[in-house]
Amino acid sequence: MLNSRRKRIGKIRNKQTGIAATSLVAIPIGGLAALPGGASAQTPSPLGEWQYSVGIPLQKMWQPNIPDWQVRVGAATSFQPRYEGSERYHLMAGPSIDVRYKDLFFLSSGEGFGGNFAQGENWRASLAVVYDLGRRAHDDPQELNGLGNINPAPGLKLSGEYVVSRDFPLVLRADVRRYFGGSNGWIGDLGAYMPMPGSSKKFFWFAGPNVTLADSTYMNSWFGVNQNQAAHSNYSQYHASAGFKSVGFGISAVWLFDKHWFATADGAFQQLVGSAGNSPITHRKGNGVADVSINYRF
Repeated sequence: MLNSRRKRIGKIRNKQTGIAATSLVAIPIGGLAALPGGASAQTPSPLGEWQYSVGIPLQKMWQPNIPDWQVRVGAATSFQPRYEGSERYHLMAGPSIDVRYKDLFFLSSGEGFGGNFAQGENWRASLAVVYDLGRRAHDDPQELNGLGNINPAPGLKLSGEYVVSRDFPLVLRADVRRYFGGSNGWIGDLGAYMPMPGSSKKFFWFAGPNVTLADSTYMNSWFGVNQNQAAHSNYSQYHASAGFKSVGFGISAVWLFDKHWFATADGAFQQLVGSAGNSPITHRKGNGVADVSINYRF
């Protein structure tokens, strides 16, 4: 948890692993209510990439005058795999932080540190500095022994989101990330989500799919076994090719139980495919994650 705790605190999904840091202004959507939000953590997890910023592009369609400052902090716990493809799970805890200035800049445990460099009423494009806390052999000594560590690394994320319309608030999202160090590769996501029936001014939820692709450098860092690793582990040498890494589906929910306090819950299932699914390191192709958080908005 923290050395494991300190080093892996970003893995908590309040996104990333899943704490929703949310803009708390209810917005009517076809008689329902939804709330812009985002999840957190910048490291591999079964949560979909769209869950890191869920609801944010919907906010300005129903709230043209966005407050200059939106600040939310909280704490969360997450139950997730020890690593992608692991059979074993563990419980983690960590903070959730989301600070936004107008519709320009953000500092978020889910989206990273960046800004929207282009935008319209129903779309935005952003560039952010993100991080990946990597993978430690002691995350799962039984399965990762001899494979070495994937070091923490900073990265850049270019992303874009588009809302179909007010009457049909389907959000389409795409992003691409490049890490410098660690996996040292490229990875990207395609996702979509929308508010679900049964939402109200106090409770609302979103759901949608996510598809992830990566280049061979990234895939081999996480799922490959090179000659040196094969010599020091029980795995045979394995080359992971570029292509689809996973497909998944996620749900994010928010409950406002006080003027300042709100709770979030995130869940997702991810199926590793292609070279990631066929890797000898992958002991279970299908992984899930569940988390809850308590947050305070100023």
